[in-house]
Amino acid sequence: MTPVIDDAYLRQAVAAVLAAESLPAIVQAGHPVLRMPAFPFTGQLTGAELARLVQIMTETMRAAPGVGLAAPQIGIPLQLAVLEDMFEVSVENAAARSREPLELLTILNPRYTPVGSDTASHYEGCLSMSGWQAVVERPSTVDLAYDDDHGTARIRRFSGWQARIVQHESDHLAGALYIDKAVTRSLASNAQYSQHWANPGIAAAKAGLGF
Repeated sequence: MTPVIDDAYLRQAVAAVLAAESLPAIVQAGHPVLRMPAFPFTGQLTGAELARLVQIMTETMRAAPGVGLAAPQIGIPLQLAVLEDMFEVSVENAAARSREPLELLTILNPRYTPVGSDTASHYEGCLSMSGWQAVVERPSTVDLAYDDDHGTARIRRFSGWQARIVQHESDHLAGALYIDKAVTRSLASNAQYSQHWANPGIAAAKAGLGF
């Protein structure tokens, strides 16, 4: 039976995650919570509950491992996400993808706005679409309006790979997955990506897959 995703569902989902003795499973594409706009955070959790949920989400993201995790990915329809990219990458990779470290960041109720018209296209994966990657074209720079975990409204500009992470996780909170924006002809299993297309850029994939 398809669950009714409402305030009661939200409260039950949060309670289950907070009470569990292990990290939550990351739900996969096809789960309805991934395909609905998450509820704005309006104080549904106490400060202690929010802090504990952020801690659990951070541990889950790092264990996966990933560079971001949105609350719907652990079954909680709340506009909350954690982001972090401290992975070591090659100089060539960092240059091609404009990839710089991103320290742990918690965002609530985020909304991003493209800055300028420049875009970048790169392969993306998703913890909720395990085993697959595809090329997504996204704005190169965005301004993100969000609330931090203390309830303070903030606006911050992100560029390069950081902007991609911000957009990917914010899209989750609007009920969108990266595949909705992907060049579907570029879709590759992780194994095929690793064997053929794991390059800093996408030129070889464009030539080999015809997109």
